[in-house]
Amino acid sequence: MQPTIRVRVKFGSIYHEINISSQATFGELKKMLSGPTGVHHEDQKLMYKDKERSSKTYLDVVGVKDRSKMVLVEDPINQEKRYIEMRKNAQMEKAAKSISEISLEVDRFAGQVSALESVISKGGKVAEKTLLNLMELLMNQLHKLDGITADGDVKLQRKMKVKRVQKYVETLDVLKIKNSTAGTIENGDAKQVQEPPASQRQEHIISNGHMNAASPNQHDRYQPPFTYDLHVI
Repeated sequence: MQPTIRVRVKFGSIYHEINISSQATFGELKKMLSGPTGVHHEDQKLMYKDKERSSKTYLDVVGVKDRSKMVLVEDPINQEKRYIEMRKNAQMEKAAKSISEISLEVDRFAGQVSALESVISKGGKVAEKTLLNLMELLMNQLHKLDGITADGDVKLQRKMKVKRVQKYVETLDVLKIKNSTAGTIENGDAKQVQEPPASQRQEHIISNGHMNAASPNQHDRYQPPFTYDLHVI
């Protein structure tokens, strides 16, 4: 059984008495002091015999005994490092959450892109405004992704989402071109039938088995020639 000792730790003007195993480390003692002192264990410096002791050092190895006295001071450098790390972690969590929310929006837009692609690929036509609005929505997601600062895995996730959105925008560009030509008449699909000019036209009236030239009045009633456009769809 490991012997338990009581050490007295001065922090500021107050002494704190801690019961701890003589074979514990200074790091374990720091964790026990976090509660009563309110100082995070990573921000503590424990001085024993006027020397700072490492968190990995064992109490009994350096001669700590029952009723031994120590001094606790805050380490401003470690404290600043820890705060920076905490802020960084908080930013990464926020960035990851934002990317997740954007991903859900992109999933919804992806379904719309797929539906439009299906219609246009089959020769259908959609309102150009529909394509432009969807492109604008996707571009807004790109702007949001560009505004996210991230490192490590979160940065990789952001990069993958950017490529995905860019792919959908490029797809819509292609669909926009196809949609603009859908339903138009291609060369060769329009056929023209033109009546012969008046100088080459002669009307005949069949009467009693004889072909007679049309009367002048019939020619007067004839309308000028015109052209029909027959569109093959």
